Amino acid sequence: MGSGFKAIPLIDIGPLVEKIDDPNMVNDADLLEVVRMLDDACKEAGFFYVKGHGITESLMKEVRDVTRKFFQLPYEEKLKIKMTPRSGYRGYQRIGENVTKGKPDMHEAIDCYTPIRPGKYGDLAKPMEGSNLWPENPSNFETLLENYINLCRDLSRKIMRGIALALGGAIDAFEGETAGDPFWVLRLIGYPVDIPEEQRTDTGCGAHTDYGLLTLVNQDDDICALEVQNRSGLVKWNLSIHAS
Repeated sequence: MGSGFKAIPLIDIGPLVEKIDDPNMVNDADLLEVVRMLDDACKEAGFFYVKGHGITESLMKEVRDVTRKFFQLPYEEKLKIKMTPRSGYRGYQRIGENVTKGKPDMHEAIDCYTPIRPGKYGDLAKPMEGSNLWPENPSNFETLLENYINLCRDLSRKIMRGIALALGGAIDAFEGETAGDPFWVLRLIGYPVDIPEEQRTDTGCGAHTDYGLLTLVNQDDDICALEVQNRSGLVKWNLSIHAS
């Protein structure tokens, strides 16, 4: 995070999304302007809004809606995909089960990770071996989310290509042996409002920095609860998402 940024920049990444995979467009002025803005945003803020990303607003809303429908199911139904060590820590996580800095978070979630076949990475990755657990209800959940994941993965790859150029590296610096087989994480998070007083804390999710290279956020339109803070710790902004 930058030391004193005053606002989160909004970047129209349309030219990058459209042209970054075309070798003949590497020196395109519009693409290079996006690269410059990515460079500034990553250096000064560490966060940025994007538009022109190519994922339709209708799909983003459908993902939010189907996730909300799942969280509205009876607790016993949600437990059918309960997260366990046997599932490679994929699946449903009840309220307070996720802990940040020693404090239970007041949210429930479904955690999805890159499927890992047994032995692919040796003993190191053994706890994470497995496939994702998808609920039977809503019936379109798995198909919808797998399509959404594929689109987000491709968008992330294109943004990382822009960041590679911003760093002065090769366009594929984060591909091949470096990061060409990325471990992706998708967290679908719900924040219930009817938590009993004796179980409630004041934190939906504690302050943290994400691991990995890049995080994409698809947040409810009418809720701006995610906060961004600069290194001084004095300034915060509510973070929302910009559609295409």
